Amino acid sequence: MTLLEQLSILGAGIAAGGINTIVGSGTLITFPVLLAFGYPPVTANVSNTIGLVPGAISGVYGYRRELAGQRARLFQLGAASLLGGIVGAVLLLVLPAAAFKAIVPVLIVLALILVMVQPRLARWVKQRRDGGDGPVPEHGGPILFAAVFATGIYGGYFGAAQGVLLIGLLGVFVHDELQRLNGVKNVLALIVNAVSALIFVFVADVAWQVVALIAVGSIIGGQLGAKLGRRLSPTVLRGVIVVVGTIAVIRLLLT
Repeated sequence: MTLLEQLSILGAGIAAGGINTIVGSGTLITFPVLLAFGYPPVTANVSNTIGLVPGAISGVYGYRRELAGQRARLFQLGAASLLGGIVGAVLLLVLPAAAFKAIVPVLIVLALILVMVQPRLARWVKQRRDGGDGPVPEHGGPILFAAVFATGIYGGYFGAAQGVLLIGLLGVFVHDELQRLNGVKNVLALIVNAVSALIFVFVADVAWQVVALIAVGSIIGGQLGAKLGRRLSPTVLRGVIVVVGTIAVIRLLLT
């Protein structure tokens, strides 16, 4: 790996760590970079997932104040994320690589659509919460549990825009401040990534140099995202995500 490639992966890790802490979709930064440097799709996905775990921990630590008083919610929804992450990681390993290559472009396109409609989703969530549309279970009830479980499967298999899905679900089903829900989103995404990474470490083909570079970058990015990310222009951020995600789709379809 050349110095330029190392610096590019490190920079992608910083960007992904910050984006994941703010909203999610950091994988749409790192995954295309790894593809561009010639890593096989499954190896790139596995290595990326492991490398982003330290950044997720960093982001959760950055949001520790917002997590105060949410222990019961985290235990309940965290169980759904844990189970879903295990199922998704196992699916990645048992399905043939050709299936991953065929499925992931579709998942990336769906993730990009989610990123683009996120502002409208956020406005709809705010209107629903402000309107107080009937009683809502304190922690979202069985529907949210099932939805978080399904999101965990998606996250364990690939995971781009997992955070967008989670913050949308939490905003719809749980009445609480959005920043507190964002803290919960970070914990749930961490659980999915961590359990997937644990499985991948023992049974998957891992590019450990990539893991180390993304890990260092994502730790830095996680802290930057928690402290400075709210000052970034959401429009610019979404634009970058859409561009690199589109490149990833084209790369996968042409190889």
